[in-house]
Amino acid sequence: MTRLCKGVEVEIYTGTPQGQIVGLSDRISKDLNGFVREPDSRNVEYTTAPLCCYDRLLCALVRPRRSLRQYLQKIGNYTILPGSTLSLGDSSQFYRSDPINPYHGFIEQTYGTNVVTASVHLNIGINDPELLMRACRLVRVEAPLYLALSASSPFLDGQVTGYHSTRWQMFPQTPQKVPFFESHAHFVQWTEEQLHLKTMQNVRHLWTSVRPNGHNRPYHLNRLELRICDLIVDPIALLSVIALLESRLLQLIDDPTLDPLTESQLSPDILLDMTHDNEMAVAKHSLEAQLYHWRDGRKMTATSWIEQIYQEVGPFAQQNGFSCFLSPVKKILRYGNLAQQWLKKYQLSDDIPSIIVAEIQTIAQQEKMLEDKLCDALLVA
Repeated sequence: MTRLCKGVEVEIYTGTPQGQIVGLSDRISKDLNGFVREPDSRNVEYTTAPLCCYDRLLCALVRPRRSLRQYLQKIGNYTILPGSTLSLGDSSQFYRSDPINPYHGFIEQTYGTNVVTASVHLNIGINDPELLMRACRLVRVEAPLYLALSASSPFLDGQVTGYHSTRWQMFPQTPQKVPFFESHAHFVQWTEEQLHLKTMQNVRHLWTSVRPNGHNRPYHLNRLELRICDLIVDPIALLSVIALLESRLLQLIDDPTLDPLTESQLSPDILLDMTHDNEMAVAKHSLEAQLYHWRDGRKMTATSWIEQIYQEVGPFAQQNGFSCFLSPVKKILRYGNLAQQWLKKYQLSDDIPSIIVAEIQTIAQQEKMLEDKLCDALLVA
C-alpha cells in the first residue's frame, strides 16, 4: 500500500454571523497557536502537518477551525465565513495586517485587493525532484479541473460577478509567463533568472496554479503544491478533491509515460496557451466549462474530463485504501460546487447576504458534528 503525505494550507475569512468580513488576523495570530496572518487582516491561515492517513487529515482540518471559532466567540460575536472573495465587500480598501512589513507593502501597492482572497493550497509529498517536475507538468494542465470542483466565489461586493471563481479570474498570476519545467535544473535556472530580473521578489513569489515546493526552494524540493483551488469549506468535499489529486499522482508514478511534454500532440507553447484558456473558462463556468484536452486538443466539458479521470484513478484509490474518501467527488459533479449551489439559490431569491448567512450556519454545524463523531473517536482509538 502506498499513500503520499498530504498537507493543506487553509486561508479563511473572519467576520460577523451576518456575513460582514472583519479583519482580525493580527489578534488571532498573536493569541492562537498555529495561525498566521496574510497581508490583509481580513483572512487568516493555518496549515496541517503532512499526514498520510485521511482520517487524521480530516481532524487536522477541523480542529483548528473549532479552536478559531471558540476564540472568535470569546473576543466578540465573530465567526468563520465561507467563499473565496469579499462576497459582501469591501474590495475598495486594503487593510494591512502588518504595517511595517515591506513585502506586505509591496503586495498592497502592486496588486491591491485582487489578492485578498481565500483558498486552499494542497501539498502532496514527492521527494524525487525529477518525478516532482513531471507531476507538476501533469497537474498544471489538469489544474482547471480542481478549480472546477472547488469554485466558491461567484459574488464580490454584494454583486454577482458572472464568474464561478471570481478569485481565480482576478488573482494576479506571477510571473506572467511560466514554462513547463523540463527538469529540476531547468526550474533552478529559471527561478534564479526571475529573481535577477525582479519578476519575482523572492522564491515564494511564484503564483501559478501549481508549483514545486520545499524548505529551500528551488534547490531542495519535497512536494507539489496545487494553488488553484477556491476555499472548500466542506471538509469531506475537500478530502475528496485531495484524494482525486493523490490517486492521479499514484497513477503517474505507476505510468512514466503520463507526461504532457512527451505525450501531447501539441507544442509546449500551444499547450501553455491552451492551459491558460482552460483556467479562464473554468473561472467563468466551472464544471460547465468547455475545455481542451492536453493530449490532442479535443474539446470536452470539465465534468466529462473529471469523470474520465475518476474512472482511471479509481483502482489506485481502491488499492491504497482511500476510495471512500474519493467517492464524494461524484456528489460534487451531481449537485454542483458551492458557487453553482449559491447561484441556484440566487435565482430563487436575489438576496446574497441570506445565502452567505445560511452557509455560515451550515458549516459551523457540520464541523461540530465531524469533530464530535469522528475526531473524538479517533483520539480514543
